[in-house]
Amino acid sequence: MSEKTAFPLTLDTPLQYVKGVGPLIAQRLAKLNLHTAGDLLRHYPRRWEDRTLFAHAAQLRGGEFVTLCGLPLSVSTTQPRPGLSLTKALLDDQGAAVMLVWFNQPYMEQVFRKLITAKHPVVVYGQAKRSGMIVEIQNPEWEPLDETGDSLSSGRITPVYPATEGITQARLRRLTDHVLRECLPLIDEPLPPELRQRYRLIELREALQNIHYPTTFEALDAARRRLVFEEFFFMQLYLALQRHKLHTNSQGIRFHVSLEKLHQSLQAVLPFPLTKAQQRAIAEIASDMSSGHLMNRLVQGDVGSGKTMVALAAILMTVQNGYQAALMAPTEILAQQHAIVLQRLLAPLHLRVELAIGSLSKREKQEVYERLRTGESLIAVGTHALIQEEVGFARLGLAIIDEQHRFGVLQRRALSRKGDQPHVLVMTATPIPRTLTLTLYGDLDVSVLDELPPGRKPITTHWRSRSKREQVYAAAERLLSDGRQAYIVCPLIEESEKLEAQSAAKLYDYIANKVYPHRRVGLLHGQMPPSEKEQVMLRFKAHELDVLVSTTVIEVGIDVPNASIIIIEDADRFGLAQLHQLRGRVGRGEYPSYCILLADPKTPEGKARMEIMVKTCDGFRIADEDLQLRGPGEFLGTKQSGLPNLHIADLLADRDVLVETRTAAFELVKQDPTLSSPQHRTLREALQRMHTHLELASVS
Repeated sequence: MSEKTAFPLTLDTPLQYVKGVGPLIAQRLAKLNLHTAGDLLRHYPRRWEDRTLFAHAAQLRGGEFVTLCGLPLSVSTTQPRPGLSLTKALLDDQGAAVMLVWFNQPYMEQVFRKLITAKHPVVVYGQAKRSGMIVEIQNPEWEPLDETGDSLSSGRITPVYPATEGITQARLRRLTDHVLRECLPLIDEPLPPELRQRYRLIELREALQNIHYPTTFEALDAARRRLVFEEFFFMQLYLALQRHKLHTNSQGIRFHVSLEKLHQSLQAVLPFPLTKAQQRAIAEIASDMSSGHLMNRLVQGDVGSGKTMVALAAILMTVQNGYQAALMAPTEILAQQHAIVLQRLLAPLHLRVELAIGSLSKREKQEVYERLRTGESLIAVGTHALIQEEVGFARLGLAIIDEQHRFGVLQRRALSRKGDQPHVLVMTATPIPRTLTLTLYGDLDVSVLDELPPGRKPITTHWRSRSKREQVYAAAERLLSDGRQAYIVCPLIEESEKLEAQSAAKLYDYIANKVYPHRRVGLLHGQMPPSEKEQVMLRFKAHELDVLVSTTVIEVGIDVPNASIIIIEDADRFGLAQLHQLRGRVGRGEYPSYCILLADPKTPEGKARMEIMVKTCDGFRIADEDLQLRGPGEFLGTKQSGLPNLHIADLLADRDVLVETRTAAFELVKQDPTLSSPQHRTLREALQRMHTHLELASVS
């Protein structure tokens, strides 16, 4: 196949047919997820270097990054030791000597011999070191100066792209320059003029030109702002359309809610007053449920912020309207805990809470399912057993999903399909910074519980070196002697759950036999059968065990008010959010509680994590710091599918633009919910290209 373009270039032209590519280079470019000419335009530089001025070798000090131009005079390759070759090329820069050095790239000798024969000058870029009268640059970027004296790598603000093996910066620059020249006129402007004007955005063609080859740094800033805005705007527009569709097309059950009556019921059953944050969330839920539209709300609260009480209020609103409520939790033990708490609180109102979990006997299950199917019971708490085919509800009005990130979308949908358009409330104890809430849950209404109920004891956190491990265990022994209980979390091993189970078993053996041989020590890890895990946790709750050695399976676990200390081994291996979740296992009762982090972090980030944990117990502040330290991808985990694929926007650095685009997108959808007006045609087409499954009303 010829490398020359045999037909006019379009944005959809496969890269192998672009001039200078061919099948082999196309394969290498595919590793960068570049497949078409249009992909190249959106392959943005990772940084830009100011190479607007040529330096002169005679005037250089060592250590500077410089652009030089010189004529190659000689080249040679030596092998100072086995496995190492040095290729050196000498350049003349207006009478001053420049030595270029490459390690283990002997082919450079042939390349430079041709340049010497042709007397062809080259442009080089790199860090200059001075050695006597000679300037040396190791592994420089370089390219021949073209006939016009112009170069894509010098005399300008130069792009530096994400690259891969076998693809040089020089090649990427030549390709993007060629595609820009050919394809820029084919680019349609998707953003309407009034939007660009209001937010001071340059046109897309100008932005694409200046993001690759800016004329000034001011032009680069304007280009980046435009492209960041566009990326966030399309993401927010999609969420706004989804939310609008939900609010307009989804008729919900209209509940009649008297907040006064509701608060009287709550006062009758709750042992303490609600926080302002809980009251605000309950009012938002009441407004949703009485609107006639389907509720789709996320309640996001820190560990111990009282989400269960908010769920209780939503359940009361439901049953007071004659409907059923179902709460789905990710584990049997968490479902049991919710059922016990709700049953205790609702007993004075003569309301029965059904528990639907897999470990019930066949007869027990049938009896529970019958009471739900006939409507005799109005409240069900369970695991995914709730969504089994044989489970039916007489009048399901509310579906609550706890720790929603632990359920797949299909499981959540399966629960809501058990009724005729029931209201949906999802809850999470993982505080997520506002930036990510706007990104991941933009189609949900969000209530935030950002204060702790009275009576929650603050947890004192200490960071100790692993050399102090025995002293930490001795301090825990004093609490155990007072009748308290302790968690000991074993180090995180990311390679496999099996290895982590072995590590936990080893730590358990050491704790049970060497540290606390006189104590009742239990073991918990992910490789144990579910029934065995449940049994261990119930024994710990019943204080049949004093110490529980565990992996992170206790991260979302049962409420044990008597546990007042958690020791986390090799704490620097855990992310901040996970450390905070683990710490939340204690401080649930009347006793002063402690979290001890045993760690010898080797990196500044590791030390910063430990210091943040010692400094604050505020989950939202911790989440924000964690996001800053690790970045969004790692913060959410690589399996988080909800995070959009951002090419240039940064959820942290560009959070102000994200908020701006949210306002712009939601306003636009309010004015034109189907994007059917003529000025939104290109916007509509661009969005449908990105989301091929997106259904918009047809334009008449």
